[in-house]
Order: sequence, then structure tokens, then C-alpha cells
Amino acid sequence: MNRRSVASVALAAALALALPAGAEERFITVASTTSTEQSGLFAHILPVFEAATGIEVRVVAQGTGQALETGRRGDADVVFVHARAAEEAFVAEGAGLERHPVMYNDFVIVGPGDDPAGIKGKDDVVEALAAIASAGATFASRGDDSGTHKAELQFWQEAGIAPSGAWYRELGSGMGPTLNTSAELPAYTLTDRATWLNFSNRGPLEIVVEGDPELFNQYGVILVDPAKHPHVKAEDGQAFIDWLISEEGQGAIAEYTIDGQQLFFPNANDAGV
Repeated sequence: MNRRSVASVALAAALALALPAGAEERFITVASTTSTEQSGLFAHILPVFEAATGIEVRVVAQGTGQALETGRRGDADVVFVHARAAEEAFVAEGAGLERHPVMYNDFVIVGPGDDPAGIKGKDDVVEALAAIASAGATFASRGDDSGTHKAELQFWQEAGIAPSGAWYRELGSGMGPTLNTSAELPAYTLTDRATWLNFSNRGPLEIVVEGDPELFNQYGVILVDPAKHPHVKAEDGQAFIDWLISEEGQGAIAEYTIDGQQLFFPNANDAGV
């Protein structure tokens, strides 16, 4: 080994000794929805949590169904999603511990301003979807087993419609890409309001349906069961959950706005359900 190699090894050893034991490993993996990422919420709240605790949060942004599967495999420490029935099933099957409500907003239908289905101003999502199908107006579905997709499918079921045909486009993509495609076609689509407010490439799209209580959209957080996956960072994962539902975490969520509009509303006590 030459002198340069010896010096490099010595420097690396010195740096390792200078770092607190395990400091480089202080992170958790959170499987979450594309809406929490693409709305900008995580960019707003995670630096606050990391500064308070020293725990880095590494986000895997997926549709809710995929995020829950990531948790089932033990490839995340925490899941933070928005499909309550699926979350409760996740806990019931033993994949995760207690579900904690965190926050809520709502879904809206956006569509082209010329409104070929004639639904602008409606406040009944089921009637609006029925009108879209009757008109054969183009509808872009995420088609990705996300929380938004699950909600959309529930609304179609309530309308007694199995959507299919050239007018119904299943994209298999996240909320941002789905909105981009909807703006290009143009097409109607169901979106969470937060991602819509943070979306700049709107083109001819505008909100056409909102205000139906069925459009309520709640988010929950769950620690992946460490008994099933012993490598889960249970202590740090629970610290993240405890912070989200604490006064500080709920305040950070409430403070996130775009153009003066609040994107998410604190919901740790299930208020508004």
C-alpha cells in the first residue's frame, strides 16, 4: 500500500470515529401517496420534523395500493396513505399496527372549460360521472390502485356504471401525470384538491364538480408491524407518527398553503368524518 492509500484509509477511519455511532443510519422509509409528494406537502413538513428529531425521512411516492403492498413486504417502516377501508384491512390482517388519522382535504372533478358533459357546477359526484358516461366525454382514470382511483371506482359503482370504451382512458399513472394527460386530451378526471392547487400545467382544465360530502378525502398513517418484519425501525417510525399527530405536526400541516389556500386540514382526532 502506497503512502497515498495509507493516508486515505487513515482519513476515512478518523471521519468514522468523529461521527456518532449509527448517525449515518438515522432514517426511516415512508411509503406514501403521490398526492402528499406532488402537492408539495412533504417538502414543507419534513424539514421541520427532521430538524426537531434528527431523523431523515425517505419517501417512496406511490399509489395507495402500491404503498400498502410496499408496507406488506416490509420495504417501508411507515405507510401514509388515503383509502380508509384499505388501511383498516392492512391493520386487520396484521401487516401494520394502529391506524392514526392525520389530515383531510377533498376530491374534485376537473375538466375542459367547454364542459361537453354539461356537469359544471354540479355538487353530486355520482350524477356528474353518469353524465360524463352518457355523453361519452373523455375521462382520464389514474387506473393505478391509488386512493384516488379507489374512490373513483366506488363512485362509478354507485352510479351503476362499469366504465369502458374509447371515452374512458385508464392511464396507470400518478396524479400529476394524469392531470398532464387530461390537459392534453382534454379530459375530465378526479383529483385531490391539493395536487390540483400545486399543478401549473392546467391548460383548458378547471374545477367543474366540488362540494359533495362523498368527496371527503382522509389520510391515515400506520407503522408497519415490526413483529412481522423485525428490521422495521419501529422507534423512529413511531416518532414520526407521534410528531404528525402532535400539536407541532398538525400545525405544520395546517400552515401549508398555496396562494393563500390551505391544502390539508389537521384531522388527528377524526374530526370531519
